[in-house]
Amino acid sequence: MLKSKTIFFCQNCGARYPKWQGQCQKCGKWNTIEEQIVQNPSKKIWDNSKSELTKSSTSPVLISEINVQSENRIITMDSEFNRVMGGGIVPGSIVLLGGEPGIGKSTLFLQLSLTLNQKVLYVSGEESENQIKLRADRIKHSKNNCFIYPESKLENIFIQAEKIGPDIIIIDSIQTLTTNSIDSVQGSITQLRSCTAELINFAKKTSIPIFLIGHINKDGNIAGPKILEHMVDTVLQFEGDNKHLYRILRVKKNRFGSTNEIGIYEMFSGGLKEILNPSEILIGNKNEKLSGTAICASVEGSRPIMIEVQALVSTAVYGTPQRTTTGINSKRLNMLLAVLEKRAGFNVVSKDIFINITGGLKVEDTANDLAIVAAILSSSGDKVIDETSCFAAEIGLSGEVRPVNRMEQRIKEAEKLGYSKIFISKYCDKMPTNKIKVIYLSNITDLMSMLTI
Repeated sequence: MLKSKTIFFCQNCGARYPKWQGQCQKCGKWNTIEEQIVQNPSKKIWDNSKSELTKSSTSPVLISEINVQSENRIITMDSEFNRVMGGGIVPGSIVLLGGEPGIGKSTLFLQLSLTLNQKVLYVSGEESENQIKLRADRIKHSKNNCFIYPESKLENIFIQAEKIGPDIIIIDSIQTLTTNSIDSVQGSITQLRSCTAELINFAKKTSIPIFLIGHINKDGNIAGPKILEHMVDTVLQFEGDNKHLYRILRVKKNRFGSTNEIGIYEMFSGGLKEILNPSEILIGNKNEKLSGTAICASVEGSRPIMIEVQALVSTAVYGTPQRTTTGINSKRLNMLLAVLEKRAGFNVVSKDIFINITGGLKVEDTANDLAIVAAILSSSGDKVIDETSCFAAEIGLSGEVRPVNRMEQRIKEAEKLGYSKIFISKYCDKMPTNKIKVIYLSNITDLMSMLTI
């Protein structure tokens, strides 16, 4: 007979308490502690000692006796996904994908499973076989290695995995899984932690990579305790507006690659199409010259991207001026405005200022500072910046123009797209170029004189 006990869990961070209290002492959130009934399992959910899929050793080994083998990653047909994953899928890894409802999480993984030359077990706890087949028909797949299994019981999933012997397992979604060893409701913290721990144990023992699709809460974070993100190997975030075409796959954690990579997709009726040259879609085609726009040679991960920064500066109608940003950190904008006012005499007290990064992209590269300042000055003076000019530099608190990394890649990307001038910091190393003119700046007053604003 199973022994049960009552424990109080924080729904935000997963901290446990012996009794209820109003505020969580670890994360500081109020009214997030709920009662959960926990049972101690009488037997293992999956017994790896009797499984034919087990590949790893279960006994301790001296580090000097471990034979390091080359990492054979699973390469998909999706080059954007391979880039985000760090070069392909690592055997035995656990990948957690989060995103807004309807953004295309299930479509992304179903499309991957239908194009892989591997045997895939696609487990869905949210849709029936017919619903998944209808989506697969829209994708127009040609492979026949994908097994669809609508199930939410973890024990049944392991039984079918033993029978089929898949190369990859996809769980859609982790919040729908339950196990008989835990007497708790579906989607609760205890169910999430127990099911995820068992899946990790299964993946490490069998070297089968497992992909988990996770719901997100109203704050935009993956639902459930933060410990889930610590347990898995890779955390992906699928971003974008479901009312627009473009989607961005961003990696937040990756034990086997960079955490700064992004993949860009276009959503259409036949699924997701990878965008190999994002600079073309992030820069608008202008039929007429307009003020308030500047092009930045940015870098996301290892990929150089040309992005368009738009600024609108107008007289404040009300007493308090507005500072609105889309795609950049609003605190960064406030810092740049303070530098402009203090070091360059630019009056921002009575101005409404709006900043937008085109294409729905969210950028954190500090090299965007110079382009943001240039766009603000252009909009304020209603002066048009030469459309063949671009910018790549950071602005310091004293008004100096500071160098940024990977400048050679930025310049090559600007050259490739036909730009004739690039404004950078004078403290950068001299860049040998053929087609593009490099203009070196020391502070923001140099920028104002160069742009004749």
